[in-house]
Amino acid sequence: MAASQLRIASRRSQLAMVQTHWVRDELAKAHAGLEITIEAMATQGDKILDVALAKIGDKGLFTKELEAQMLVDRADIAVHSLKDLPTNLPEGLMLGCITEREDPADALVVHAKHADKTLATLPEGAVVGTSSLRRLAQLRHHFPHLTFKDVRGNVITRLEKLDAGEFDCLILAAAGLGRLGLGDRIHELIDPSISLHAVGQGALGIECREGDEAVLTQIKVLEHLPTARRCLAERAFLRELEGGCQVPIGVNTRFEGDSLILTGMVASLDGLRLIRDEARGPQEDPEAIGIALAHTLKARGAGEILEEIFASVRPEA
Repeated sequence: MAASQLRIASRRSQLAMVQTHWVRDELAKAHAGLEITIEAMATQGDKILDVALAKIGDKGLFTKELEAQMLVDRADIAVHSLKDLPTNLPEGLMLGCITEREDPADALVVHAKHADKTLATLPEGAVVGTSSLRRLAQLRHHFPHLTFKDVRGNVITRLEKLDAGEFDCLILAAAGLGRLGLGDRIHELIDPSISLHAVGQGALGIECREGDEAVLTQIKVLEHLPTARRCLAERAFLRELEGGCQVPIGVNTRFEGDSLILTGMVASLDGLRLIRDEARGPQEDPEAIGIALAHTLKARGAGEILEEIFASVRPEA
């Protein structure tokens, strides 16, 4: 690859392409004369839409195909929703940059017949669509009277299913709705006291080859240090718990002065057991904060909960 060229691998979903085009445009503004091309493709997670995510494996469902392109030198970077990127990357690849985070909150989107309702006032038996075990466990914990149903497909497909009456409401990432220009569909932002968000939610992660200093220099212009520190704490927490994206692990991060405060939780699938705590430390050492919180939750029984979940959702041979 010439220094004036950059090849980007991306999922081809509408949201992924919006995110990748934003990265392309920002890099083009920062590097005059840089020729940028995009290779869009479907990943395993995009292709299998009739099975719950947790049943088909949870590590790299939306990233492996993009990573393969970099490993065979057909792409220089891959743009990911950071929440989809496993905490342990293939040998030879690294997380080169984390962009400024959009609102990481979960959002409630309702069918028109429930326009006067909130999550707390939905009627008993209302059908909530979500494909996330994290959301499912937390909402079951707080709202056991609701009915939960798995929903797959991209954001537009899910909204079509909602509007067709298959669900009373959906739980989606506020950031994704905003990036698609669908922020007006957000009925309510769910408070962190109810639903902690996914690790890395709202941020983009740009993956590249280790040792490719020219590419690292190019993409570092998009690094947002406060977001990176928050997300590195969250990813260290997840990595220490050995959890993938399809386990009920949630987080929230905030700054207080020079300190970074990480809140984390682990829940059982039925929502009956939910262990939640927080840790704080200097924001310059975010991974230590995440590791410390993971150890705290393990000491309180999170490890046993996760072992039960791994056994129950492990894909069949």
